[in-house]
Amino acid sequence: MLNLGLDKLLWLMTQELWDLRKSILDGRYEDALLIVDELELMSRKSYIRNIRSFLIRLIIHLIKNQVEQRLTNSWVASISGSILEIQDLNLQDNKTSHYVKPGEWDDLLYPAFDAAIKPASAEILNGLYTSKRLLAIVDKSQILEVAKAFLDLTYTNSQKSLPGAIDEILRELPGGKEWEEGQ
Repeated sequence: MLNLGLDKLLWLMTQELWDLRKSILDGRYEDALLIVDELELMSRKSYIRNIRSFLIRLIIHLIKNQVEQRLTNSWVASISGSILEIQDLNLQDNKTSHYVKPGEWDDLLYPAFDAAIKPASAEILNGLYTSKRLLAIVDKSQILEVAKAFLDLTYTNSQKSLPGAIDEILRELPGGKEWEEGQ
């Protein structure tokens, strides 16, 4: 199904490029600029969609951490990997602009949280909680606050310093000190 979406996107972009070329050759520059705008919008939506998938993965692991009150190496790898990927995806090609600006995350975080509940319920304590029950016991605002703290790091740290900054927040999570000490 993912390939169908990607194939459709590539077909649309190819069609748009063909239309752009024809508009330029025909001297229809206003039409060409409209097509460029459409291509930019498609590209932005693609980046946002990818960022959203990493947000969901991040939130799943933050929910698991909050409920199970522990932190595993696997969860740390997933959380860290998600933040590193988000930093990379969010930085536009000009290396100075972001697709999602600081303070604009709520429109992505709230739906990502909702999308994360069902998969998290399947993973927490071997599926002990239904998604409805899990939603009732987690502190959504706390999870989103931690997610925002991780996201804020992507603006203030280089790719090289980001892993260390992530570890600082991880140490403060439930089970973080035990994880750090290898227990």
